[in-house]
Amino acid sequence: MYFHLQNLINPIEQDEPDPAAANALQEGLGGQFGEMRTMMQYLFQSINFRGPSAKPYKDLIQGIGTEEISHVELIGTTIARLLDGAPGYHGRKGDPIDKPGLDGATPLSIALDHGNIHHYLVGAQGALPVDAAGNPWLGSYVYNSGNLVLDLLYNLMLESTGRLQKCRLYEMTDNKTARSTIAYLIVRDQAHENAYAKALETLGVNWKGTLPIPKTNAERFPEVKRLVDLGLQGKQFSFDLGDQSEAGKIFQGMSPSGDGTQLDASEQAPAGVPIEIAVERPEEFSPGADKDLIALIEATAAMEMADIDATFGKLSTD
Repeated sequence: MYFHLQNLINPIEQDEPDPAAANALQEGLGGQFGEMRTMMQYLFQSINFRGPSAKPYKDLIQGIGTEEISHVELIGTTIARLLDGAPGYHGRKGDPIDKPGLDGATPLSIALDHGNIHHYLVGAQGALPVDAAGNPWLGSYVYNSGNLVLDLLYNLMLESTGRLQKCRLYEMTDNKTARSTIAYLIVRDQAHENAYAKALETLGVNWKGTLPIPKTNAERFPEVKRLVDLGLQGKQFSFDLGDQSEAGKIFQGMSPSGDGTQLDASEQAPAGVPIEIAVERPEEFSPGADKDLIALIEATAAMEMADIDATFGKLSTD
């Protein structure tokens, strides 16, 4: 079973909208080496896993796959924020530009020559399951051979290539919103490289000779250095409410990165930050809820809260 805590796994910095950066980030979401692939690949590998005696490897893959769900949420939310608002007013609300068509205004005109027009035409200023060229994400990206060593090698390659691409993404934009997420994913990709490299080492695989990890020197990026200094590249979370994960049997000892740090799998999950629902976008007719629909939404929410209170008791406000 999976549960959702309504937090983002990492804060997203505020900056002006940047449709071009949003489109570039689509590669990190829906590209061949993006977060949608890592999520689906690891979850399918864990679902199809065979061999009870190898449970620590299943737990490691499943824990990383669960984290990747939150990465899809993070990068998708970042793309939406980079697109949020008619960029003609640079993300600042106010009449009359907020109102579609007022005095002949065309608040979505930037969609015609910036970024991906589908972000505005199809996605209502939100992320799409596509790469930076607009190609749809493909299930054929997923590699799940059933052979543990082969799967781990492919996973290590996937994380390494993903980190390389995110370093390129970082160099493409100075937008703080984009860079805050890109830097976090660079560091977590390194953590996952460490996890799969350590798993291969426990199986006697000389991965350094088989699949050298490229040197990107990403620590020169200030946002990345701050996270590395916190040791985030050496942590792996279990995301296991039942405290049954055995991934810590693998993710321990010295880091395969060779940076002199110790691996740590003692934490269930990062604290995260509260999710803020994006404001309405009148120029996209989103959500397009009139007074009657809003009343229905509020009534439905009240019914759901009543059911939760009846089942679990009222939430404490202390």
